[in-house]
Amino acid sequence: MADSVYKVIELVGTSPESWEKAAMTAINMASKSLRDLRIAEVVQLDMQLEEGKVIAYRAKVKVSFKYHGGE
Repeated sequence: MADSVYKVIELVGTSPESWEKAAMTAINMASKSLRDLRIAEVVQLDMQLEEGKVIAYRAKVKVSFKYHGGE
């Protein structure tokens, strides 16, 4: 296996339905502009509240992808 470098970024996805859908929202958006996504790690879950009710689930996700430099 050749030497490789991977970049890690943090994204926050949201969903009115669930944390799982919030995480998938972040990954789906990342996959539209990044190549070679490798690993996604959910690092934090929280909820947005309004008047004491949950209005959105939020998932902070670390995503790694292969770094291609100036290509």
